[in-house]
Amino acid sequence: MQFLLAFVVAAPLLGAVAALLPAPPGLKGKNPDQAVLRHGVTVTGVVLAAALVLVAGFDHDHPSTMQATTDIRWIPALDVRIHLGTDGISLPLLVLTALLTFLCALYSYFKLPAGPSAKGFVALVLVLESGTLATFAVLDLMLFFLAFEMVLIPMYFLIARWGGEGRQPAAWKFVLYTLLGSVVMLLGLLLIGLKSGTFDMVALATDNGRGLTTSVQVIAVLAIGVGLAVKTPMWPLRSWLPDAHTAAPTVGSVLLAGVLLKMGTYGFVRILLPVAPDGMRTFAPYLAAFAVVGIVYGSLACLALARPGAKGDLKRLIAYSSVGHMGFVLLGIATMTPTGVNGALFANIAHGLITGLLFFLVGAVKDRYGTADLDTLSGATGAALYGRAPRLGGLLAFAAVASLGLPGLAGFWGEMLTLFGAFDPAEGLSRPAFLTFMSIGAFGTLLTAAYLLIVVRRVCMGDPRATPGDKAEGLSTGHGTGGLPQPVADVRGYEFAAWTPLAALTVLAGLWPAVLLGLTDPAVQKLLAGGKS
Repeated sequence: MQFLLAFVVAAPLLGAVAALLPAPPGLKGKNPDQAVLRHGVTVTGVVLAAALVLVAGFDHDHPSTMQATTDIRWIPALDVRIHLGTDGISLPLLVLTALLTFLCALYSYFKLPAGPSAKGFVALVLVLESGTLATFAVLDLMLFFLAFEMVLIPMYFLIARWGGEGRQPAAWKFVLYTLLGSVVMLLGLLLIGLKSGTFDMVALATDNGRGLTTSVQVIAVLAIGVGLAVKTPMWPLRSWLPDAHTAAPTVGSVLLAGVLLKMGTYGFVRILLPVAPDGMRTFAPYLAAFAVVGIVYGSLACLALARPGAKGDLKRLIAYSSVGHMGFVLLGIATMTPTGVNGALFANIAHGLITGLLFFLVGAVKDRYGTADLDTLSGATGAALYGRAPRLGGLLAFAAVASLGLPGLAGFWGEMLTLFGAFDPAEGLSRPAFLTFMSIGAFGTLLTAAYLLIVVRRVCMGDPRATPGDKAEGLSTGHGTGGLPQPVADVRGYEFAAWTPLAALTVLAGLWPAVLLGLTDPAVQKLLAGGKS
């Protein structure tokens, strides 16, 4: 098992190197681009299969125990080790990363975004996967920082070279924001390591902050929290996100929302909660306050984009929705309770599945219509997607109602548990303050439902005021003979293959939440108890 986890982390990196090399004579095929894209599908498929074998071999009776561990001395002078392992907290994120990357590679095999070369694209996606998997698998603070930073360069180039309009400024904003946050985070990690005498995350979690003074913990939480909050992204450090999502290619948006945003919240749970509990307790009310402001802000921004005449971009709207959804994750973490943290981890996975599906669908809509402008899409025909591409419209409506937290789908449980956690926060936190945060968060769920239902009505059903003679700006109504809406291509075979697993898992997690909570709860209980089961 220990070799299997190391293979899961290292295989994409080796695959990236192989993608840049000339293809062997028997594997070149007729089209070099298709050959390297096939290589990407193969490598990510093997990594996903290995991750599923890791799940099958995982001791589900002891999910709080670190399993499949590797511990090798690397830099003895600093006691930095190549330390890998997984438990019930990180295992779902490893599988989510492997799944989304494989689906993106499969989608790109048939729909490669316009850009310089297929080789570079595949290599960057594989490096991105390796860095993300490493972030969730490493158990050393310095290794965590290196893995955390490893994803920046591939995502920068994916946006800057394969993105759409405004890609260069968006890519630079993404890198500058995250790098500045990372510099501060590195100082906090070094402070913890030098003051405690070790960078080992398991030993630090077991110590539970007893080797660190309260002032050191407060400084460390502030420094590390800033870097993690930028990546999450937490309001008000979120201004890079809408531009990056809007400019990124479809698979870039899927990976950015589906896995990269989870790296920040994972750091809060894996490092700050167990290593610096006194510092977290000091900042928890402020973290919760920023979280609920993000929930409301994200929803209001989406409502502004969704209103008729606003010329709102559907892709940008989904990006702003992530600010609100990740606000629920941060609120759950800020409660410092098993209920709230479990809700945060569940919401992480649900957001990866649902928002990944939404970005796939929005990308498909943009490919078909040539635009993601809401006014154009809703004014194109009175029937809109339901009349033109009913399966595509149905899937978009399904993803939207899952995102708003409909009971029975994955989005419901994370939000509900985080609000329950805020109802009764950890000892030492102000209950009246968290009841206020809970009320604001609950109000945010109503705003979320409002803007997503407006999107469904406008994009799927169309603008009821449109007439057969109307023309939306930049797009013909497409009415054919007899005034009937002219159909566009519905869900294609490769799209069905890439999207079905996300839809199915959204339903499964909604109907059977114990599958995920059974993994996370024992690990969270142990983490919050200072390494004691």
